[in-house]
Amino acid sequence: MTDKKLIYLDNNATTKVDEKVLEVMLPYFSRYYGNPSSIYEFGGKNQRAIKEARETIKDFFGARSSKEIFFTASGSESANMAIRGILNADKSKNHLITTKVEHACVLNLYKQLEKEGYNVTYIGVNSVGELNTEELYAAVNEKTALVSCMYANNETGIIFPVEEIAQKVKSINKDTKVYVDAVQAAGKIKLNVQNTDIDMMGISGHKFHAPKGIGSLYVKSSVLLSPLVIGGHQENGKRAGTENVPYIIGLAKAAELAQDALPYEATKVKELRDKLEKGILSKIYNARLNSSAYNRVPNTTNIGFEYIEGELILLNLDDIGICASSGSACTSGSLDPSHVLKAMGVPFTALHGSIRFSLSRYTTEEEINYTIEKMPEVVNKLTALSPFQKELKELKERKGIV
Repeated sequence: MTDKKLIYLDNNATTKVDEKVLEVMLPYFSRYYGNPSSIYEFGGKNQRAIKEARETIKDFFGARSSKEIFFTASGSESANMAIRGILNADKSKNHLITTKVEHACVLNLYKQLEKEGYNVTYIGVNSVGELNTEELYAAVNEKTALVSCMYANNETGIIFPVEEIAQKVKSINKDTKVYVDAVQAAGKIKLNVQNTDIDMMGISGHKFHAPKGIGSLYVKSSVLLSPLVIGGHQENGKRAGTENVPYIIGLAKAAELAQDALPYEATKVKELRDKLEKGILSKIYNARLNSSAYNRVPNTTNIGFEYIEGELILLNLDDIGICASSGSACTSGSLDPSHVLKAMGVPFTALHGSIRFSLSRYTTEEEINYTIEKMPEVVNKLTALSPFQKELKELKERKGIV
């Protein structure tokens, strides 16, 4: 029995662990297993390894000092540590700002904070997913404690102008803190927090070929942050618990490899993404691009297929070995349409039939060619079964298709 073909185009959900990452991690599971807090040499070696890893992640963020780098277990923890940490440190302000298209780890936290008495303003996006920045700036006032904004959207890939946003927010209220969720930007575009007004930025390793279960949070040295986890001295007192040495080592190696691969991401990965996008849009009449063709991370496209169900598309793609997504992996169990696409005003005809394809540096042209070849077969089969034949005929006529 042969293995099923696998074409993995869901890299915004998670990525494969790079073999070089796994290689550097393995000794720290079995050979160098000492507690880094121990005073003897066997533990001291691990402490030095963590120190080196912190320097690497500092450079990955473009931070000034390794003291500004904290290791976490995920992007979700990084967001909670930043947002809760700021609010717990200073309870004098009760107004918060975020966007309608944030990841669930931010949006659901803000919903909880509303229950706790905070006043939250949610900023919208336009029809191609770009943030309404003027609406955001107008919302900042003297009671605004924090602005949270993602760097790149996980469903559309749209990049938000986070450096400009931080600068403008500080010009309105210098005491307002700015947190950036860079989970989908890390490893795809260059991060550089130096000389910006960004106070905190979070990343997650499994989005750029490190294992699941490790992330990091940048906190500007001038920012006062209360810890979420109280206990020992680890992470400069900001996150108690024995350090996850193998995963920290893996995160650093993945960051190093990702930094080296940025030119490849910006050229070859983007070329493959564009080829996939153009191939699908040119061959399938009821396909539409759900985001701006520009100002995106290079690996992501979101395409809506009108009058058919996205879940059916995904199941049929899975049958032929193609992995894609209908949105965020953290909401894949929900039958509700994407909150991101709803905020963009994507028409109902495509809202339930939208698919995200996300590539990586391991994606090959052969895989893209196969996907372009198979997508029309899948979509045409489902289109023929759609109960909206009258609407599909009208769509054809509008597009001049005989």
